[in-house]
Amino acid sequence: MEALPEGIAVPRPGGVGRPRRRPDSLTADKAYGSRANRAALRRRKIKAVIPQRRDQVANRLRKGSAGGRPPSFDADAYKRRNQIERGFNRRKQFRALATRYDKLALHWQATNDIVETIDWIRATPDKTQS
Repeated sequence: MEALPEGIAVPRPGGVGRPRRRPDSLTADKAYGSRANRAALRRRKIKAVIPQRRDQVANRLRKGSAGGRPPSFDADAYKRRNQIERGFNRRKQFRALATRYDKLALHWQATNDIVETIDWIRATPDKTQS
């Protein structure tokens, strides 16, 4: 997971200036809630929106006051995660993306761009039928 934030480039509003390299937050599922992942996000000053696993909660509570505070968690931000998951599932409907038959990354990116354009067209309401 530490390599993931390195590839992030968030465009500035209006397209002017260098893209931001640090997002405000990173949302992940329980599998990425390890101490090392949280520490890596803290070093980069990225807010982690990751729920705790049950065993981590139990271990912390078992230790009592020595277990420390629970990490912060924004439940409302985590609920919006399903939009991203649905987007990935729509991409999986295209066999070329799901199986990654393309040999070159450039070809795969071109296929991905076409799929995203199709997805955007489908999501845009048709004004001609009003």
